[in-house]
Amino acid sequence: MMKLSEFARRCGGKMVGDDGEILGFATDSREVKPGFLFIAIQGERVDGHDYVRLALENGAVGCLVERRIGITEIVVDSVEKALARFGRSVRDEFSGPVVGITGSNGKTTTKEFCAAALSPLGPVLKNVGNKNTQYTSPLLWEGLKPETASVVVEMGMRGFGQIAHLVEIARPTIAVVTVIGTAHIEKVGSREGILRAKSEIFAGLPEGGVGVVWREDDFYAELVANCPARCVSFGTSPEADVRVLGYRSDDWGLCTVRLGYAGDEAEVELPTFGRHQAMNAACAVLVAVEARVNFSDAVAALAGADLPGMRLEIVRREGVTVLVDTYNASPDSTVAALEALAQGPALGRRIAILGEMKELGDFTERGHRLVGSALARANVDLAMLTGGPTRFIYDEARAAGMKAEQLVNLAELDLGAVRSFLEGSVDGDTVLIKGSRALGLESVLEGWRA
Repeated sequence: MMKLSEFARRCGGKMVGDDGEILGFATDSREVKPGFLFIAIQGERVDGHDYVRLALENGAVGCLVERRIGITEIVVDSVEKALARFGRSVRDEFSGPVVGITGSNGKTTTKEFCAAALSPLGPVLKNVGNKNTQYTSPLLWEGLKPETASVVVEMGMRGFGQIAHLVEIARPTIAVVTVIGTAHIEKVGSREGILRAKSEIFAGLPEGGVGVVWREDDFYAELVANCPARCVSFGTSPEADVRVLGYRSDDWGLCTVRLGYAGDEAEVELPTFGRHQAMNAACAVLVAVEARVNFSDAVAALAGADLPGMRLEIVRREGVTVLVDTYNASPDSTVAALEALAQGPALGRRIAILGEMKELGDFTERGHRLVGSALARANVDLAMLTGGPTRFIYDEARAAGMKAEQLVNLAELDLGAVRSFLEGSVDGDTVLIKGSRALGLESVLEGWRA
């Protein structure tokens, strides 16, 4: 645990009021628990300073603020800069491997696989959930302990310069780009823009550092060119350093993956499914062997990965299997989810509920049409599409051969209609629910056949 006074010293702030132990952090006053430090963020629409009193009522030990409020507080010039100073201060005290992870898809799952694969070295410090922004990522360093053997830092991208900022704090020795896809393409204009933004993760690699990329990425050559350090790869091609040699779907939520490295092979059962997860696992094993974990030990450790919810999370109700994949949605992740639905052991119908994908900008029509083609290829028996742009999914699926009676298209989000559609599922059916987080599609499961 850290005291307010030490946090103030490390972040360059002025402490006012009584000292106390920090038991956690929150950027939302509603999430404050007794002993938490409340981070007051001045946003575009909401000013966290307006909620410091509520945070204190909820038990905050103090608040990090940019202006005096007259409470127990740490006053700084800029919350963002203060958090960066704090993170760098603690990072300076750690000499073990630090893994930075970014990419359009698979960051959080790959982070968890990396943490598992690195565990043979000893305790691993990692981001909680997907706390990967300039406000939340630096705070993971508060958890550094003398016994920590490695650190895994997920880095989110909402525009140019954000990953570079996070790299300055974490200074990764191993830098991972899972894939250059289309998520958040609206923020940077094109996949080339995403390539540029994601490649910022390589800039801080030290001498002896290494970049890790997907061998079959459309931008593989560009990623290697953008990496000033040695670059290694994972994938299925013979040129990949860690190869996916086999994949078998054992059940919804379980699969067996066989990986190869430097002439050795090893197999492991993963607590998830989908061929894309085999790639995430291969990436993690490559990270681990670069950190000097034995290949077989790294593969075996994947079985203990603590994977996040709402990423093909399995819910079973009255014989119906529901695949909940609603944390977020991009064309790439939606296509991967549809492929997983097609590959799994369904006893009855395969049904998809697909919501619109947001933050695609000029890629909106094309991205939804790509999903429409994938929907037709997935041999789905019935699909509900909800949200304006899903009309492009409908048109493309029809053009690819799906019948009109197989498709229900709602121009606007209607959770009641989605719930009614879900009620039509019967024993043996498998239902995929996929859509952008803002839609809240997972809420239709609340109380459903519970």
